Amino acid sequence: MLAARPWAAEILHVWFHVLGPEDWFRGGPHIDRLLKHRFAREWRALHRRPAQEFLTDPQTARAAVLLFDQLPRNLFRDDPRSFASDRLALAIARGALDRGWDKGLPLAARQFLAMPLMHSERIADQRRSLREFAAMGSSFLLSFARSHHRMVARFGRFPHRNAVLGRRSTPQEKAAVDAGNAW
Repeated sequence: MLAARPWAAEILHVWFHVLGPEDWFRGGPHIDRLLKHRFAREWRALHRRPAQEFLTDPQTARAAVLLFDQLPRNLFRDDPRSFASDRLALAIARGALDRGWDKGLPLAARQFLAMPLMHSERIADQRRSLREFAAMGSSFLLSFARSHHRMVARFGRFPHRNAVLGRRSTPQEKAAVDAGNAW
């Protein structure tokens, strides 16, 4: 089923049919450039809109979660704007999951719909992330949800974001990042 909004259809096509796991998680400057060229304008135009506007249908919600959660990490790498629309992505993800719009999706699509929960620095969201990722049946994905949960449970935030967000790190946070807790 195609998304009703052209930008949403394009995001879903590019993310799931042009790009793949290597691009999603390892990316690089060429992926950042591609996504900036294709979607920076949409992010700027839409990132201040209310979540309800994106909960009109499952495809629009899925694309909006990508636009506001995943894409800013490519569009604004090493910039506070990387996280500027996380709350919006989280609200849309919660709404979509509450409506059951993840049911029947392939694993890759389900993981990205739930990803804003994993990216949240709120422990309640981290707990829901554990439930959502456990329900997917992938021990690999669940291991990432668990490692994110551990950081928020321990520090109340993700220490690897501290520098870009202008937050001061404790010695314990620095040690956690040095140990590989930076995604």
